[in-house]
This record gives sequence, C-alpha cells and structure tokens, in this order.
Amino acid sequence: MELLLQQMTSKIRGKVREGGHTGKAASPINQFGEVAARAPTGRFAPLQIQQPDTIRPWVFPQPVEIPQLIDSFDTEETIVSAQGPYAQAAAAALGRAYDDALITASTASRQLGTDTGTLTATSYSTTNFQVASTFGSSSASGLSVAKMIEARRILEHYHNDLEMDPPFMVIGSQQHADLLNQVQVVSTEFNETPVLQNGRIRRFLGFELVVSERLSTAASVRTVWCAVKSGMYLGIWKDMVNFADYRYDLSGRPLQLLTQAMYGALRLQDGKVVSILCSDSTGSDITP
Repeated sequence: MELLLQQMTSKIRGKVREGGHTGKAASPINQFGEVAARAPTGRFAPLQIQQPDTIRPWVFPQPVEIPQLIDSFDTEETIVSAQGPYAQAAAAALGRAYDDALITASTASRQLGTDTGTLTATSYSTTNFQVASTFGSSSASGLSVAKMIEARRILEHYHNDLEMDPPFMVIGSQQHADLLNQVQVVSTEFNETPVLQNGRIRRFLGFELVVSERLSTAASVRTVWCAVKSGMYLGIWKDMVNFADYRYDLSGRPLQLLTQAMYGALRLQDGKVVSILCSDSTGSDITP
C-alpha cells in the first residue's frame, strides 16, 4: 500500500516558537514597549517615572478530528492491514493543518488585551510590512533577489537581530523556480559558497527557504512571507492522539481510527513578519 501524492509532514512547525496550553485561550507572552534614557531635570529633582507599554497577544484553540472506519470484511480480503496507512494519512493531514494555521496567522488580525474580556483586534499593516508585487519592476513579478533584499531590510529596520534570531521564508514551488532562473542566486560568482544542493536552494540572503504549496493565491498573486522564529507561535492544547476502537453499533463491527488535535497559531509581533506578493499563475495546492 502507498499513499497518494500529498504533503506528508508539517513544513513550518519546527521553524516557530511553540508551547503547551490549557483553557479556552492563552497569552503565551507578555510584551513590553520602549523607555527612553533622559538627563535629570535638575539637582535633586523629582524622578520622571516612565512606564513601558505592555501588550498581551492571545491565541485561541481550534479542535480538529479525523474519524476513519476500517471494515472488518475488507480486512479479510486483503493480505496487509490498512490501519498503518490510515494512521499515516491522518498524521499527514494534521501536519498540513498546523501549516495552514500558521500561514493564516502570519497576516491575520491579532487579539490584544489584558484578558479575554478586553480584547482588541489589530490588523496586519500591509503598508509597513509588505513588499509589493511590482517591487523592483514595472509590473507584477515573481520572487526576485530585490524583493528578498527588501524583506530583509524591513526586518532589520524593525530591529530584528537576524544573527541571534535567524529568519526563514515560506515560498511556493513557482517562487523556488523564479530563484533558480536568476543568475545572482545560482552563480558562484555572486556567492561565497554554492547555493544549490541537489537542485534545491536551501538558504539565500540569510533566509532558510521552506517550500510549501499551501500559500494563498488571489488574482494570480501568491502571498509569500518570511519571519524570525520568535515572530510566529504555535500553541498546542492537544497534540496528535489516536484512538482505535471497534464500533459494535455498526454492521461488520468496523475498527474506528479517531485522530484528534487541538491547536492555535499567532503572529507575536508585526515587525517580525513580512509578506511578499509574487506573480504566480500555478494555482492553489491540489491536496486537501
């Protein structure tokens, strides 16, 4: 037995922060704003107290489940058990679900507040944190070196330490092909060490490149994004668990394989995530 072609594991989960939670919502981090160093206002003058702004972003869990039935009569007619492939298919589905949650959260609104009763939705700023599809060209274009340089500039502009907190970039297969067709990327004349490894670009301009076919597309423009690890968060309420039970209430007493998980994704800071619009007419992912 073999599974049909599909994304088999999560491509993004290991690139982001992650933590475990219980309850209806979770605030994984308390964030504090800037204070300024100022000269005293005078000898023995009263202290000019400064209080940094505090922010608490919240993540909310999404329960999912995958019930599958394995007919006992079908089992008698095969020489191999289908339970293994069914479990493998469920694990692959959850890996894709984790990626979808992180992809959506990369540019979605965030819920901020001291507790769940005082939350305010804040939108992702495409003005400050997005590279236009026409950047560096007269019309919409694919992923280019110029766009990657601009994305890196934006991360640096918002004070990300890219040596301490290395960035990654999630691209589609078309964007990978765009880069393969650019001399600045593949030629050793522009790079100290070869970039290509068995035909695959693993890293360029300091970005670890993650190829995913699940990025959204609208009007032949795909939204690619990059982030530092501390910029995105995956909260796990229940990681993948499998239950195998016989269903005595159904004809044939089939084996029910139930796979469950509960998780939520969040963009922790706007300045740590940059989206890049790229011309792409290849369409959406063909898998579920």
